[in-house]
Amino acid sequence: MNKLILNTGVQDFINEKLSSDIMTVLLSRPVFEGISQKALAEQIEAKKKCKDKLPTWFNSSKIYYPNKLNIEQTSSEITAAYKTEIVSGKSLVDLTGGFGVDSYFFSRKIDQVFHCEINQELSGIAHHNFKILGQENIKCFSKDGIEFLKKSTNSFDWIYVDPSRRNDTKGKVFLLEDCHPNLPEHLPLLFEKSQHILVKTSPLLDIKMGITALTFVKEVHLVAIQNEVKELLFVLDKGYVGSIQVKTINLLPGHRNIFNFELEEEQDTQIHFGEPLSYLYEPNVAILKSGGFKSVAKSYGLVKLHPHSHLYTADNIIDFPGRRFAIHKGLPYSKKSMKALTVTKANVTSRNFPMSVAEIRKKHSIKDGGNRYLFFTKTINDTLWVLDCEKVMD
Repeated sequence: MNKLILNTGVQDFINEKLSSDIMTVLLSRPVFEGISQKALAEQIEAKKKCKDKLPTWFNSSKIYYPNKLNIEQTSSEITAAYKTEIVSGKSLVDLTGGFGVDSYFFSRKIDQVFHCEINQELSGIAHHNFKILGQENIKCFSKDGIEFLKKSTNSFDWIYVDPSRRNDTKGKVFLLEDCHPNLPEHLPLLFEKSQHILVKTSPLLDIKMGITALTFVKEVHLVAIQNEVKELLFVLDKGYVGSIQVKTINLLPGHRNIFNFELEEEQDTQIHFGEPLSYLYEPNVAILKSGGFKSVAKSYGLVKLHPHSHLYTADNIIDFPGRRFAIHKGLPYSKKSMKALTVTKANVTSRNFPMSVAEIRKKHSIKDGGNRYLFFTKTINDTLWVLDCEKVMD
């Protein structure tokens, strides 16, 4: 950590160059003694990435930025703030603290937060920034979080861990046992130190595999931002043996879509299947990732088109955590029906259909865009359908 970067003149230079080409900065002659152009470029590039993702940091002066990769891997402020709704109490240990975004938000709710980061430079950067941001209730430890727990004689209200998904031998990994730390291996230690554990994993991790690898799973949270799943969170309570609650949340500008269900009930739920009616419903990505396909149909009184299509229909328009469409025309898919639709431009979705979107566009010469939405799917009798729809605005 080069503290010369925090000088006022250097900070002004960084802010002035935020809209400049990074290569221009890199190839320029050194501007400040003791600071390389590469270091300046790294600060500029990392700060750029914080503008929308981490506005608190971006809009604060004297913030020191790590490599842009650390910014890319850290939680956004939106998802970090959501995680504070899960935890409570007086103490929390962040075992894999990183840049410190989650620790910062936890510290606004928890009395004492312990930030563990094995990378000494990154730990120092987080420590500096916490002071700049006025969070004095975070203690930073430049050490491995597991080693911190082993040596600690204290117990904590919560332990938070976001295992690194980069493996020196396997590259990028998703299975919990391949991450660092190996969480399944160290769970007994964690439960010695806390009754409550919050685990963040890759959004690509299969939920059932995560539940199998962990123990005492009480809740699973799927957090999406504007219909893109960003985080998969597991809440573990020591000794818990009840039904697992799955919570899906899609964070949108000004509001949020929430849908919760019990994992065991999803397996036993009975729903209705049928042909397309007046309206089509497409769940948001958090629900689709959760696997709550029958639960969402039952909860909203919808008819499902096919067990594997994950599209729903009804004769009435309702509030729904996803997209809603008025079906103007529904036809069994054929060359003749496509000709009857006379479509040259539309938004195309392929769901449980033998052709991809790209293949459909190529075969029928359909350009992307416009106000028409074509859904190519399969219905309950395994009939291929094309649904010509118009989006119902919220």
